[in-house]
Parts: sequence; structure tokens; C-alpha cells
Amino acid sequence: MSKNLILAAMSGGVDSTVAACLLVSEGHPVIGVTMKLWDYSKVGGDTHQDGRCCSLESMADARQAAVRFGFPHYVLDFQEPFFEAVISDFASEYLSGRTPNPCVQCNRFIKFRALWEKVRHFGAKKIATGHYARVEFSEERERFVLKKAVDLSRDQSYFLWGQRQDELAKTLFPLGNMTKLEVREKARQMRLSVADKPESREICFVPDGDYARFVSERVGGNASGPIIGPDGREVGAHNGVYRYTIGQRHGLGVSFGQPVYVKKIDPSRRAVYLAYDSELWKRAFILREVNWVSVAPPRKEINASVRIRYLAKEKPAAITPLGDGKAGVVFDAPERAITPGQSAVFYDGEYLLGGGIIEQIIDD
Repeated sequence: MSKNLILAAMSGGVDSTVAACLLVSEGHPVIGVTMKLWDYSKVGGDTHQDGRCCSLESMADARQAAVRFGFPHYVLDFQEPFFEAVISDFASEYLSGRTPNPCVQCNRFIKFRALWEKVRHFGAKKIATGHYARVEFSEERERFVLKKAVDLSRDQSYFLWGQRQDELAKTLFPLGNMTKLEVREKARQMRLSVADKPESREICFVPDGDYARFVSERVGGNASGPIIGPDGREVGAHNGVYRYTIGQRHGLGVSFGQPVYVKKIDPSRRAVYLAYDSELWKRAFILREVNWVSVAPPRKEINASVRIRYLAKEKPAAITPLGDGKAGVVFDAPERAITPGQSAVFYDGEYLLGGGIIEQIIDD
């Protein structure tokens, strides 16, 4: 089998489909693989059934493109590793008072790592996905580097901070230099059925978008606890800490005459603490599971631009390695609603330096 064989991960959406077909049109031998990650009957919230991720229609869309362009396509079962690495983690994090990012976990443990372990026997040397990001080897840095996509409005590098050097060495992002408009136009030129397929914004395994419903179905028993007001007194009760996230204003069920927000969640007491906006602005926090990508792990403090959620703007900060996979981050100016469980990602211009999961907020 060819040493240049590429395995294309195909969800059935326009991006991964175009990425696979582009590689074929460039003369690369390709095998398409669709990962079966979960089943509607097991995650609930079955309100769509309209061809989203892991549906029969999405698998059929991927298969149709493979047949059209003449390359093999397989559907492989990843439900067990996906449940352990993503779904269980999602529920556990919410129950622990944190707000997880399952797309980061999926990329870290499933779309590259678990996929590669399962498909090595195909003889492929590279994995290609439809992510909007760029990867290349830097002679100067003597390592693979991860860069933002050319189309910054679609850039997905934020979700890829957990990729290791050995994974980047065998990863291709064919769409990294294209805009979304160009991808859709390319799909039309290729006469792909997915050219105008709508995108889904919610988490794939929570199709109804109701995270609280999803977690509560996995908790069982009494999950209620107190709501503590800005003055430290109990002002109400809630039905589960997983229904709240830092900075949340709506759905609190209490009124103070002025806006209040969730400031802190204490899973040990099952308590939700409220505060006024001024108390949500913090500068420092601790990260866990830190991974360095485009630079070697630093031994001392470095400066970078840090993004604390996918849609947040990057802000200047100092990052100090603490050992044991941890790092301290201090923003130049306070940031609002720094949220445990979310990813903080470090950038230097177009380069993604690294990232980690927010573990603890440091009070000023």
C-alpha cells in the first residue's frame, strides 16, 4: 500500500468532505473514515434527526462523496472511547462546578489519538480533517507549529491546543488556507451534495442544546443546594450546580434590584454564589494539563496573548510554568468571568503557543 496514503476523517459536513475530496483531486490516495461517536437513543434530546453529526444521513453524505471521487469509505465505532473521554468528562466537570469544552476533549483524545490507534493497520501515514487551522514544520523552532487559519472568522486552532508533536507530524488541515466561502464554492464546483448543508452550533451529543437536561439524566437523586447572595446570606435554592456557569445572569430565580451574576460554584456544598458585576473581574488563574505546541516548554515566565474562551478576544498576559503540567496566568488587566473548566490558549500572532484547562481563579 502506498506510503503516501492519507486517512480523511469525514463527519458528513461540508468542511471535512471538501478536505477529503481536495486531497483526492490533488492526486493523493485517500481512505475516508466516519467516526460513530454516539447514538441519539443514548444521549436524549432527539429533536432534530436532520442529518447532524453521527446520523445515518451524515454517514450517507460522506459515503456519497467517497463514491463520487472514487476512494474507499468506512464507518468505525468510537462510541466507547468517546463516552469515556468526552461524555463522561462533560457530565463530571459540570457536577464539579466547572464548565467544560467537549470539543477540546474530542480533539485531544478522539479525532487524532484514538482514531490513529484504530486505523494504523490501514497503512495511512497522515490524518486529514476539515479543521480551519494550519500546521507546518519550523526549521527555526525545530518542531511542528500550529497556526491560525487564514480565515480568522472560522479559525479553530483554539480547540487544538492539546495536540502533541507526534500527532501534528502526521496531521493535515487542507482548509487552513481557505475561507468558508471558498470551501462552499469548491463544494459546488465539485457537485457535492453537502455544498449548502447547514452547520450545527450546539454540542453534537446534546442535540437539543439543553445541557442541564443532559447532565441531570445522568445524575439521579437529589442535586439541590443553596444560592448565596452577594452579602453572604442564603437567598434561595437550586436544582443542581450543573445548571450554572460563572458570569451567568439569567435563570437565577432571585432578584436584588440590580443585576447579579454567578461568581463561584462550590460543589462540596452544592452552593451557587452570586455577586455584582464588579466582583467578576479577575487577573490571575491556574491552569492544569498544560500543553506547549509551537514552542518548547519554557522554564521561566513568558508573555503572550491569551484567550479564555473560544469567542473571547485575546488579551496580553504573563504565563509562568509551575511544573506538574500546571501554569499560572496573570492578565495585564482584569478579565470578566474567567471560568474553571474552559480552555485558556496562548498565542503569539498567528502561532498557537500552547494551552491548558482553567483550574482555579486567584482572588486579588
